[in-house]
Amino acid sequence: MKRRQIVQGLGSLAALGAVATLGGCATTGSASKGRVVVVGGGYGGATASKYIRKFSDYTIDVTLVEPNPMFVSCPISNLVIGGTRTMADITNPYDGLVKNHGVKIVRDTATAVDPAKKEVRLAGGQTLKYDKLVIAPGIDFMWERIEGLQAANAAGQVLHSWKAGPETVALRQQLESMRDGGVYAIVIPEAPYRCPPGPYERASVVAAYFKRAKPKSKVLILDANNDVTSKGPLFKAAWKDIYGSMVEYRPLHKAVAVDGRTRTVKFEVQEDVKADVLNVLPVMRAGKIAVDTGLANANNRWCHTHFLTFESTAAKDIHVIGDAIQVAPGMPKSGHMANSHAKVCAAAIVAQINGWEVNPHPMITNVCMSFVDETHVIHVASVHEYVTTEKTFRTIGGSGGVSDARNELEGVYAQAWAKNIWADVLT
Repeated sequence: MKRRQIVQGLGSLAALGAVATLGGCATTGSASKGRVVVVGGGYGGATASKYIRKFSDYTIDVTLVEPNPMFVSCPISNLVIGGTRTMADITNPYDGLVKNHGVKIVRDTATAVDPAKKEVRLAGGQTLKYDKLVIAPGIDFMWERIEGLQAANAAGQVLHSWKAGPETVALRQQLESMRDGGVYAIVIPEAPYRCPPGPYERASVVAAYFKRAKPKSKVLILDANNDVTSKGPLFKAAWKDIYGSMVEYRPLHKAVAVDGRTRTVKFEVQEDVKADVLNVLPVMRAGKIAVDTGLANANNRWCHTHFLTFESTAAKDIHVIGDAIQVAPGMPKSGHMANSHAKVCAAAIVAQINGWEVNPHPMITNVCMSFVDETHVIHVASVHEYVTTEKTFRTIGGSGGVSDARNELEGVYAQAWAKNIWADVLT
């Protein structure tokens, strides 16, 4: 099968949810009533809410706790920073989950979980009881790893813009205000972090903006890793062919401190770097509610799960999905992967509530598509199967792969992927 067909097929699988079917069940019409609370309305949580309702034939009650009024996509948000898309282009309502699937949405923040009482406490004072809890909190930041970064971020001097929203717009404004001939520096933490190709895509689309609007400017990529962590040869070829000396990549630059006033970053070994626009990505970990609940049992950073069901290894009847988990080998922290986690988790929860056998051999897919300029895209795709003897997911040999080269057709596919997965998550 050609890679183009694989990418198209993965997009179809995302829309259909075909890889996370219920084991041994033709219908869920006889499901017993249950209560599921889902914390977090991103790619994982919103998908889980919808599919628990669908897979249970709408007999299991689902309450989604999400403070934001709209779904804002991190995938595609780099194009807002690059100036070719707007926030409106990546923002969608949650209405479809309510109207089409009967999901109850509570606009609030979960502040605590009591696993013994099976209760979730909200900032507004409400307490929600559950039979099953899905926590999809995304990532939070370990600010203490880079001295001065939290203060500089709070002051609006040094942004991360790694959660799509106000900082996405603010970083775009900093780039627009930067002088022609200035330096934009993006500082990348050691892996693992949310979206392995994301920082390199951001550097690329910022360079595309500079090329058309500020041609004397420079993009500096300061990476704590020893090389580009995803699609390295393709990104490097794009930087060389499209941007030349405008883009400079420096590996093994681990940030230890930031001076927000002077926009200077200090490194563990290398010399300090000063930039006109300094974009520092903090070291990341599972979202706060997962850490506070004691679920982050992988170095107090990520959450171990039983991959067959995504149930936490730290607490019964609490399932963790998306970027917050300690991933299986070859499994990236991506929006598409969170969507895939959610379907496996949803099917397992419906089976467990009804006393059915959990599907013993789920399969999941992933595709990460990255813009290297306004129109050209590169991708990496994979298919993963649950291996019973190892109790984990493994990449299927020969599945997926990477682009042969950047091309405009994949740019069309990337836009279609976004529309399809947003529809799958939200409608």
